[in-house]
Amino acid sequence: MLPETPALLLLRQAVRRWLDAHPYDDVAIALSGGADSLALTAVAVAETDRVRAIVVDHRLQQGSGAVAQTAATRARALGCVTAEVVAVTVGTVGGIEAAARTARYHALETARGSAPVLLGHTLDDQAETVLLGLARGSGGRSIWGMRAFDPPWGRPLLDVRRATTRQACVDLGLEPYEDPHNSEPDFTRVRLRTEVLPLLEDVLGGAVAPALARTAEQLREDGAVLDAAAEAILTRVRVDGDLIVDALVGEPAALRRRVIRAWLLGGGAKSLTDKHLRAIDDLVVAWRGQGGVAVGGGSAGARLVCTREHGRLTLGFDNR
Repeated sequence: MLPETPALLLLRQAVRRWLDAHPYDDVAIALSGGADSLALTAVAVAETDRVRAIVVDHRLQQGSGAVAQTAATRARALGCVTAEVVAVTVGTVGGIEAAARTARYHALETARGSAPVLLGHTLDDQAETVLLGLARGSGGRSIWGMRAFDPPWGRPLLDVRRATTRQACVDLGLEPYEDPHNSEPDFTRVRLRTEVLPLLEDVLGGAVAPALARTAEQLREDGAVLDAAAEAILTRVRVDGDLIVDALVGEPAALRRRVIRAWLLGGGAKSLTDKHLRAIDDLVVAWRGQGGVAVGGGSAGARLVCTREHGRLTLGFDNR
């Protein structure tokens, strides 16, 4: 039984709402040993019968294996039916943050079986994610933030502040692991957490993180409606895998670019940017005989290119 402190009650309510909305026979927890995932583990065990912990050892710091084993031991003590440590090798693509994330999610995907994986992301993490997306400048979609459930990833704590998970650990007598990387100023997210958000809170009078999270939620809701409308248009303007320009040109820009995005993704395109979408949109509305637009998703020997030919947008490989 958990003590009925304000922090723990808030966490239990958040996890209960998530479980009610997404009923599963069992769930897995991505446990790092930090305050967020440790508090989430304790509360999840109190709210559902079968909780498995997955601890990813990134092997980036000396003694990381011992830290991972300690987290797994705590998970079992809290009531997890199993606690598995998965060691990974972190690559270099995209920098250490991105490479570690890629390795971590791959390990969690492999180890989860059929269960969803609950992540300890809080409202503060959501605010940081929105600011990172805003800096990319890739349109509204880039500041949608994280979803409460993006299968198989579940985030029950997106309405809970980070301070609440820390207080829950205090209430439970648990000392969370403090990852040195979380105070390393070389990482952009750390500087957002320790410098940018506190400054925004000071300058704008507080409540910045909740406001950013609300904005992300509103944009996701609006985006879902626009995406559904774009899918309906795509069905109408796609013929034999191509897009008919005359059928698309009269649509509003926000819908037109969404149609193009959905079509490109369906054709194997990856890592699409706002620059890609606008350049391809110009093939529709600002046609002056320009060449094709290369997008991600090709191979080592061939680029994936969108071109306009005979009144149609086509997607194919261009051998280099």
